[in-house]
Amino acid sequence: MKISNVSSPTPNKKMRILGIDPGNSRIGFGVIDATPALKLVAYNTMEVTDLLDLAQQFSKLLDEHRPDLVSIETLFFSNNQKTAMRVAQARGVLLLKTLERGIEITELGPMQVKMAVTSYGKSDKKAVAKMVRLLLKMDALTGYDDASDALAIAIAAANCTKLAT
Repeated sequence: MKISNVSSPTPNKKMRILGIDPGNSRIGFGVIDATPALKLVAYNTMEVTDLLDLAQQFSKLLDEHRPDLVSIETLFFSNNQKTAMRVAQARGVLLLKTLERGIEITELGPMQVKMAVTSYGKSDKKAVAKMVRLLLKMDALTGYDDASDALAIAIAAANCTKLAT
């Protein structure tokens, strides 16, 4: 689901995309520049203590990287409803902070991300991470899976919106 429409980029104009892998206490983020090619800018995780802390850290991240588009993974329901509720609350904060700045948002499901990055909707995390590394011409991916997942979300947004060439 798109919260706002993604406008078509001008040819050869760089578009900065922030991919977000929302979580309960750890939020993965990945920043890429797209058009005419994919280029890694930054990736990491934010360790958050509560929703206010998340709002403050995410605001700083938006100010630092100034994305044109934020792509956030849709909520994946698991058996643990308590965790799902906390992730939903975190997503709400992330969406609100993005909308307050007038930044366009797109939401992608896990299968959409896997399809866009690996061409197979049931790929495992290892296959997704390998393709992220190859697509962004990285020697290695370090840190938590949340950060590489966030890069995959950003890449998928670029592919789904036809920004990558």
